[in-house]
Amino acid sequence: MPRIVMKFGGTSMAGIERIRSVAARVKREVDAGSQVAVVVSAMAGETDRLVGFCREASALYDPREYDVVVASGEQVTSGLLALALQALGVPARSWLGWQLPVRTDAAFAKARIEEIDTAALDRALATGEVAVIPGFQGVHDGRVATLGRGGSDTSAVAVAAAMGAERCDIYTDVDGVYTTDPRIVPRARKLAKVTYEEMLELASVGAKVLQTRSVGLAMKEGVRVQVLSSLTGPEAPMAATLPGTMIVGEEELGEEMDAVERQLITGIAHDKNEAKITLTAVPDRPGAVASIFAPLADAGINVDMIIQNVAHGARGDGTGSTDVTFTVPQADLPRSLDVLGRGQAAIGFADVIHDTRVAKISVVGVGMRSHAGVASRMFTTLGQRGINVQAISTSEIKVSVLIDEDETELAVRVLHTAYGLDTAE
Repeated sequence: MPRIVMKFGGTSMAGIERIRSVAARVKREVDAGSQVAVVVSAMAGETDRLVGFCREASALYDPREYDVVVASGEQVTSGLLALALQALGVPARSWLGWQLPVRTDAAFAKARIEEIDTAALDRALATGEVAVIPGFQGVHDGRVATLGRGGSDTSAVAVAAAMGAERCDIYTDVDGVYTTDPRIVPRARKLAKVTYEEMLELASVGAKVLQTRSVGLAMKEGVRVQVLSSLTGPEAPMAATLPGTMIVGEEELGEEMDAVERQLITGIAHDKNEAKITLTAVPDRPGAVASIFAPLADAGINVDMIIQNVAHGARGDGTGSTDVTFTVPQADLPRSLDVLGRGQAAIGFADVIHDTRVAKISVVGVGMRSHAGVASRMFTTLGQRGINVQAISTSEIKVSVLIDEDETELAVRVLHTAYGLDTAE
């Protein structure tokens, strides 16, 4: 009997009528002979509301108590879905993170899953009972621990790996992964299959379909993940035949890899949540760059693009200087400026300049491994439209550039066309 995990996000759980619709969809999978575990998010907007309460109660809140509060949103939806399933005649019960248990590390508010004990879950599934599991939460040393925002996707993949599921179906408000944002490029194409590596890169550079940690875990554990729309009618095809997007390993693509390589680029992503920081007149000496980024790393701030500009007055005796530019998530900009301000004397820079009106544009595809000229085409295309590149970063299957925020949509459209991703008329 096949086992599947079905994960429903906040939009899918936003109110009793939608929860009833989810219950009907789950019942169809059960009636088809599958053993089903369901992972649910809180109702849309509920986690933000709870986070707001925590911040009002204490600006410097205890993350352990914060987790108690914010985990309650998923507790509500898991219980309601179990009730809705029972009303349809489907045996079901909710399993909170501490009841399975889902064991995590001690990093409250951003914990990582260490182990899921599936003994009780296996017994329940074997009897035909649907297990409804709140996403985003686990337990550490007897206390509730949450996985950080977007953690329900990670919960679903982890449950699928632990129970040996055939696949993990992620139901969201989009019907798959597209070559780019269809709101910007109406001719964007939905992709039938995407490799783990491509999805990981797309998620990390701005694609909002899946949370980055969930994709990394799926790749590590070999969990087949399918992205589907939950906003379809009750007569929609079964998930096994629904044309969503399947996230798989390259080996599963087999002969399809030839077509993937010919395609070269899988998708174009954009992210407006970047902030650019420039430190002027940084001493041009060994260890100067480390003195900048080590304190940021200690503060848990992720730095993305880095440029060290041409040195000014370099003499080889350490008396010259250079400007250093890098990007951080916008949410981390205040903390970054605070860390740099406190370290100014040790670093030795003259001034700090920041800019939030920037955007990161990325082209992603496993095909670029075997093709030269991907970056050249990107720079040429942007240059022809007068779009200035402020910073660059690359990986084996990705090229990202930083541009002015106002040029985001234009850049996405022209690159989508330049790489042949537009659908035919």
